[in-house]
Amino acid sequence: MERKAGKQKKRSVDSDDVSREKRPKRAAECTSFKEKSLRISKKSATVEAKKEQIVTEEIVAIKLTFSLESNDDQPRPNRRLTDFVLLDSNGVPQPVEMLELGDIFIEGVVLPLGDEIMNEKGVRFQSFGRVENWTISGYEDGSPVIWISTALADYDCRKPANSYKKMYDYFFKKAYACVAVFKNLSKNPDTSLDELLAAVVRSMMSGSKIFSSVAAIQEFVIFQGEFIYNQLAGLDETAKSHETSFVENPVLVSLRDKSSNFHKASSNVAMRIDESKAVTSDQLMDDAEDEDVRYTKFIRDEEYRKSMDRARNKRSLTTSASNNFYTKINEDEIANDYPHPSYYKNTEKETDELVLFDPGYEVDTRYLPWRTLHNWALYNSDSHFISLELLPMKPCDDIDVTVFGSGVVDEDDGTGFCLDGSESSTQSNDGMRIYLSQIKEWTVEIGEEMVFVILRTDLAWYRLGRPSKQYAPWFEPVLKTARVGRSILALLENEMRIPKLSYLYVIKRLSGLEENDKAYISSKLLDVERYVVVHGQIILQLLREYPGIRRCPFVTCLASKMQDMHHTKCIIKKKKKILKKGKNLNLRVDMPRVVSKMKAMQATTTRLINRIWGEFNSIYSAEDSSEEIVAEEEVEEEDENEEEDTIAKAAKVQNAATFKKIGIIWEGETLGTTRAGEPLYGQALVGGGKVVVGGAVILEVGDQDEIYFVEYMFQNSDHYKMLHGKLLQRGSETVLGTAANERELFLTNVCLTVQLKDIKATVNFEIRSRSWGHQYRKENMAADKLDRAREEERKAKDLPTEYYCKSFYSPKRGGFFSLPRSDMGLGSGFCSSCKIRENEEERSKTKLNDSKTGFLSDGIEYSVGDYVYVIPNYITKGKGKRRSMFKYGRNVGLKPFVVSQLLDIVLKEPKKGSSAPFEVGLRRFYRPEDISAELAYASEIQEVYYSQDTYILPPEAIKGKCEVMKKHDMPLCREYPVLDHIFFCERFYDSSNDHLEKLPSNMKLKFSTIKDEKLLREKKGKGVLSETDSVMSVKPDEVPKEMRLATLDIFAGCGGLSYGLEKAGVSDTKWAIEYEEPAAQAFKQNHPKTTVFVDNCNVILRAIMEKCGDVDDCISTTEAAELAAKLDESQKSILPLPGQVDFINGGPPCQGFSGMNRFSDRSWSKVQCEMILAFLSFADYFRPKYFLLENVKKFVTFNKGRTFQLTVASLLEMGYQVRFGLLEAGAYGISQPRKRAFIWAAAPNEVLPEWPEPMHVFNNPGFKISLSRRLHYAAVQSTKFGAPFRSITVRDTIGDLPPVESGESKINKEYDIVPVSWFQKEMRGNKIVLTDHICQKMNELNLIRCKKIPKTPGADWRDLPDENVKLSNGVVVKLIPSGLINKAKEHNGYRGLYGRLDWQGNLPTSITTPQPMGWVGMCFHPDQDRIISVRECARSQGFPDSYEFSGKIKDKHRQIGNAVPPPLAFALGRKLKEALATPQEFSSTVPILKEHPNEC
Repeated sequence: MERKAGKQKKRSVDSDDVSREKRPKRAAECTSFKEKSLRISKKSATVEAKKEQIVTEEIVAIKLTFSLESNDDQPRPNRRLTDFVLLDSNGVPQPVEMLELGDIFIEGVVLPLGDEIMNEKGVRFQSFGRVENWTISGYEDGSPVIWISTALADYDCRKPANSYKKMYDYFFKKAYACVAVFKNLSKNPDTSLDELLAAVVRSMMSGSKIFSSVAAIQEFVIFQGEFIYNQLAGLDETAKSHETSFVENPVLVSLRDKSSNFHKASSNVAMRIDESKAVTSDQLMDDAEDEDVRYTKFIRDEEYRKSMDRARNKRSLTTSASNNFYTKINEDEIANDYPHPSYYKNTEKETDELVLFDPGYEVDTRYLPWRTLHNWALYNSDSHFISLELLPMKPCDDIDVTVFGSGVVDEDDGTGFCLDGSESSTQSNDGMRIYLSQIKEWTVEIGEEMVFVILRTDLAWYRLGRPSKQYAPWFEPVLKTARVGRSILALLENEMRIPKLSYLYVIKRLSGLEENDKAYISSKLLDVERYVVVHGQIILQLLREYPGIRRCPFVTCLASKMQDMHHTKCIIKKKKKILKKGKNLNLRVDMPRVVSKMKAMQATTTRLINRIWGEFNSIYSAEDSSEEIVAEEEVEEEDENEEEDTIAKAAKVQNAATFKKIGIIWEGETLGTTRAGEPLYGQALVGGGKVVVGGAVILEVGDQDEIYFVEYMFQNSDHYKMLHGKLLQRGSETVLGTAANERELFLTNVCLTVQLKDIKATVNFEIRSRSWGHQYRKENMAADKLDRAREEERKAKDLPTEYYCKSFYSPKRGGFFSLPRSDMGLGSGFCSSCKIRENEEERSKTKLNDSKTGFLSDGIEYSVGDYVYVIPNYITKGKGKRRSMFKYGRNVGLKPFVVSQLLDIVLKEPKKGSSAPFEVGLRRFYRPEDISAELAYASEIQEVYYSQDTYILPPEAIKGKCEVMKKHDMPLCREYPVLDHIFFCERFYDSSNDHLEKLPSNMKLKFSTIKDEKLLREKKGKGVLSETDSVMSVKPDEVPKEMRLATLDIFAGCGGLSYGLEKAGVSDTKWAIEYEEPAAQAFKQNHPKTTVFVDNCNVILRAIMEKCGDVDDCISTTEAAELAAKLDESQKSILPLPGQVDFINGGPPCQGFSGMNRFSDRSWSKVQCEMILAFLSFADYFRPKYFLLENVKKFVTFNKGRTFQLTVASLLEMGYQVRFGLLEAGAYGISQPRKRAFIWAAAPNEVLPEWPEPMHVFNNPGFKISLSRRLHYAAVQSTKFGAPFRSITVRDTIGDLPPVESGESKINKEYDIVPVSWFQKEMRGNKIVLTDHICQKMNELNLIRCKKIPKTPGADWRDLPDENVKLSNGVVVKLIPSGLINKAKEHNGYRGLYGRLDWQGNLPTSITTPQPMGWVGMCFHPDQDRIISVRECARSQGFPDSYEFSGKIKDKHRQIGNAVPPPLAFALGRKLKEALATPQEFSSTVPILKEHPNEC
């Protein structure tokens, strides 16, 4: 459906002096105006201000804002309106609809129509008009666009003035309601009124401050029913015949009638509307209404708007008053519920909390780290045990109680306490025992069956686990009160009359509880009331979290009674930021300390990395801070600052060596001729300046000044003096953005030819070359320091900038490469960029060869007899429809390429829309999955079946070449993952009767030729494999260890990345650094020859630089230096040194990427703690040949992309070539979605690896990295619509593993059955004993839920029956988690939580802790009632069964969840291996030819 009135993006502009566009039609009225000729009188001259121009006539504003618009032939000018107010003739602001009753005028800022542009200046006008009418568009886009029209132009209302915002927002909500109703009725015109109202309310809920509740929104929509009807009815005038009609739509008519009835029943306006004048479906409102009716409606609407404002103001005042004070608990009143006084006693050593976290800077409490505290106790400054209840549950200014604590700190594991008392938080002694600084606030969170108690210091949040035995009696009253609060909440939730439930009624119900109920207090009303009131702060905090309950009579009365009992009132702090104090007042500060391994140590860096990141942060953190301060100030002030910045930049461009075009002459002899015979020259004098080949000049391209490298100069046949050059792109215009060096330029493949007279200026420019390697670091650092000092001196003297270039930038290839120095500035008339463009144009053509037996397409030559891939939709279109998709069934129904053989070329007459004058005849080869899922499961993934089915298809249906062989001719070095496009065929499939048989002897296939020389030798001798031999077990050709890259793996984890790279035959991991002991142990077990340092990488880097005598170049903390000095001599003797390491890889952990944004505080001290700095410093100090960084997808966009940009900039500053990209691990042969960002770096004399081709279909949209100039880069193509092989399923992955029970802990087991799928055979290998097929134990309620989840694809918590269950302790609870029901609408239904996997789907992204209520909730086995096991998670990552993990079950899950999938690492390693074998001269500017379908 397409409405003429609703598309904002279709606006057009004029070709004359003002822009014009067909004006959007108003719902009930559309007046056409002819544009008049506009003449600006002298009287109307503008006044130019620093911020904007001010005019007094509308025609002047229209004239002054036409230049940025393109041309069209529409009759009226359109403009954008901002900072506007609609006024009457007395200057009083009026609603938009007032123009129907009187004259309305406009005041505001006019801008050209179109998208907003940074630093854009508008024209401010004083009151003009009159406004003729208004209209609403944007229906199709789902976002309303308000237009107002004068006699001269139409204005798109973008942003009202602050003083007019409330009045205008009300009208905008009316428009939004119209659009929401339109959108829902367009999709489902037969919906009911209730369904329509529910859908519209949902769409209007987000971000609205006008409405207090869902009911308020629904009331608003009903109140505006007549307005909505009139607007949509007016759209019928412009609708096409087949589109939805709104005038007669019964639901819309019902809404209008309901609105009329509502007005009759509730109108506060004395005047009534004559029903005889009501509009009908055959009559539009504007034609039917007289002025009295319109005035009555206007007054009624204004009264409604004002009543909403009053309600909102009242809510604000009430909320403000209630939030300013906090009622404290009186210690004497709760004393009887607590044990006798006791002291905290502990003889163990405890670590100061300050040692774990960085104190001394301001931080928002939302961004404090989270930890779990076990075996804990709370006490005051005299070491007396103290109750949490004495501490306010909100931060207050005048806290008169000091609470400290001690306990065992560990990573936050989400533990809590069961409300029924049957289970409690798990006890942990694995962490470090610490003492806390002063506790500032605490809170209680409650669910259906769990309670979480959380407290905060100035340094961290702590989720409380089980308390110490000493302190347990002091914690019991808090838990008991939480249970009471939960009982009250359940009582209120189950009642339909919440507003009528009195305080006394709730107290009576509590006194009637059974004694075995955990919330039982007493059967006496007075005792129950006393307990509820004195412990009221916990109960109030719980109930106030629920909007429908927070203002009920019980809550109001309880708060009042707490104040009446003389509880203290504290003033609540308003500021969210706190200062992390540098001193701990806990008396245990004098106790012996222990060194913490959990502290986030400041990164050890080289001076180069410290300078790059430090300088950037000093500039942009200050700018960001100022942005926050002035965020609410006027827009004009921001524009003023931007204008000054723009002027400064423009001055820099003018500083170049400009010259006048007084004459242009060649200088020197000719250098030869071009291919066209035109003479070439090496230099020319242009207006007194010299232009030379190999130099750089400024050209005006479009509206911008660009710098171009001079490739050659010549004089053409028309005797014009010409220049051909390549664009030298400023770093800020590349992916580097603001992280770029302002003096560095990057050569590109963009080239052009211009006349010498078009040169604006020359620039100081050099092609920079530095000796590269670790041995030249100091020499280069000294040279760079002198260079920066010289540039600062030139700036001080206002001399032109000296630019340099040392890299080639290719947005198409996503990276920076070594300069093609042998092809640059030769002056020979040859341009490599022109050649590349010619080749690309030639490759894009599809053409037959001379013999008509083959053709060329996309650079690939195809001949009759070749085996090819065919896009599945060309053959399977309409077949095998996909079932409804759920989160982890996304791959079900996706098809791989169809393997076919090219039979012949069929000539045809060219047709319109066809790209080629021929078609191709193809024979189809079927795959096992084309026949049945069972056959696919039991067959090898490279097997295909011959058939007699043939097709005639266009050549564009073909997507690359492959090979089909006999099975015993397959390459010996077959491997997992499969990276070769080779298949085998031994059977014939008759599709007519669905019959599969051995390939008949009379069917003679022309198989692909054998290319494996080793296999050819074997076939000539005795080495031919038998039918029963497993070719899958044959390993690829081994590369001798001494020929592999000596590798250092940092942040090594359990070794997934190293394992894949080593298996690819390219690396030998000699050293690894891992901080966590269990992960390091797992690495050692699987890489026994690797030296593993179980330590902080900051300490190791410091020790290495000390050993080499480079302490002056090392910036580290005193702690790092002390720990480095404590390393024993045996450890120091085996440290890797510069010159020994060829390859560094790793995935630095950055908390900001996974939840806690450490950059958000914009503090350099926080930035220094990012391990990315230490990782880059290793690369800077060692200068290996290759460097690989892996991280989560969000790494690219985190912190506005600055972390990613600085990382790339740092590597470029070192002299590396750099390539970046995003990859989906699921497309490389594993059964889980796992999106990862990678950055390759290669030494300038090496070849950057290409990205590995994705080989498996996987439902992902394709991942692009945003570049400059609205460009994007995708490392590889999405495989959603085809790939060489099918996706790996859950059954492929874990279908052969034996059944186990929930909580299984036996490490070693026997395999029950032989492996079935190709993947299972690869994973199992020669293993006989199955290890780590263990799984987490669920609590009783979750196990019951798991058993109730249907064993069907995609089943989750929404499929649970709505019933109660009785636990073993007799407590009855709801089966469906109430927290999910209450908030499901806010989180996409919480789809997947308590989810069961689908055998034909894929596994979820492997995380560190699979839980049914976790981030990845779909973790139940397809057939068994349990969480997936450690081994199943490992297989989903591509770890073979022989791979060992270490530690407890949570450690093993953590190791797997943090690992790089080995198959993806293997694919990356294979491309690195290819790069090592590729001559460097072929890798720079020449694109790699694409031979297979999914390469980019």
